Amino acid sequence: MKTMLSTNRRKFFSSAAVLTAGTLAAPAVAKAETSLKWRMVTSWPANAPGSGLTANRLAKRINDMSNGELTVTVYAAGELVPPFEVLDAVGAGSAEMGHTAPLFWQGKMPVSALFTAAPFGLTPLEHHAWIFHGGGQQLWDRLYSPFKVKPFMGANSGLQMGGWFKKEINSLDDLKGLKMRIPGLGGAILEKLGGVPTSLPPGEIFTALQSGLIDGTEFLGPWADSNFGFQKVAPYYYFPGFHEPNGTGECLVNKEAYENLPKHLQHIIENACMAENSYALAETEWFNAEALQKLTSEDGVKLRHWPEDILKAARSAGEEVLDRVAATDALSGEIVASFRAARSRTSAWSKVGHRPFYAARDL
Repeated sequence: MKTMLSTNRRKFFSSAAVLTAGTLAAPAVAKAETSLKWRMVTSWPANAPGSGLTANRLAKRINDMSNGELTVTVYAAGELVPPFEVLDAVGAGSAEMGHTAPLFWQGKMPVSALFTAAPFGLTPLEHHAWIFHGGGQQLWDRLYSPFKVKPFMGANSGLQMGGWFKKEINSLDDLKGLKMRIPGLGGAILEKLGGVPTSLPPGEIFTALQSGLIDGTEFLGPWADSNFGFQKVAPYYYFPGFHEPNGTGECLVNKEAYENLPKHLQHIIENACMAENSYALAETEWFNAEALQKLTSEDGVKLRHWPEDILKAARSAGEEVLDRVAATDALSGEIVASFRAARSRTSAWSKVGHRPFYAARDL
């Protein structure tokens, strides 16, 4: 009797295990009966190292995580909309998603640039702390709400370099009349220092630099910059990138389309953005080191530190620019105040934590 009972129990639990395994495995292989098909328009050339690759990976993450329930197709800059019209296209519903950068909307809302970076502002880790824990995301949502889009951090190109120039820059006087591609608040600083800023889509920078339309340009860091070939026409490469100490790119989602999604798809978009944002930052950090070594050892690039008088003048001008942005309207003032508070809070820690460690590591 005992043997028969034990045998029956073993058969029961064995059958139950098979049934449970089959039940749990079924959703993993089942495809969605219906699929939402979304378009993602971007501000980047197709497959551009850094931002272009990030957009493609983000779309794939969403497609894979939703098991085909939400399928996102990526369109490079100009394929459906021009690179600087991504915000409007997503807000109007011409595309459900966009991959771009907040600093491109400075003409519509000057304070938007802070969600990419502000001169002498937050580093990538500090920026993430502000967005996730310091109320930055809620302020960002409020700022973009009139444009009918929901923003997420969807990329990060890390610390920027100061820029590429055809001629050496030795003092403030050398900035007078200098024509430079530099969007965002960095452009406002250059203008205060006597330069002539211009904003160009990434795909148009090299031609403008080669032709002499501009005398210099900033873009991202060594990896992305070298793939655009700036070193071929402008051998002087300046650091630090005081104008953009962070490089947050954004994933924009049409607000109505997002709110109409079931919760699990909303969570998939949110988590796919978080994953790609982290991955892209690590990717940039890794390949920047390799690219910088090649630029200096093989391509004849001349690294230069910004002259001290330029850094001091830029630091002062940067605070004036932030004051001007804060005065735009009440929400802008709230965002600038929040940003400055985050900078003060994180700087107090970095002075004790990060900065002394870097100095000690390099002894």
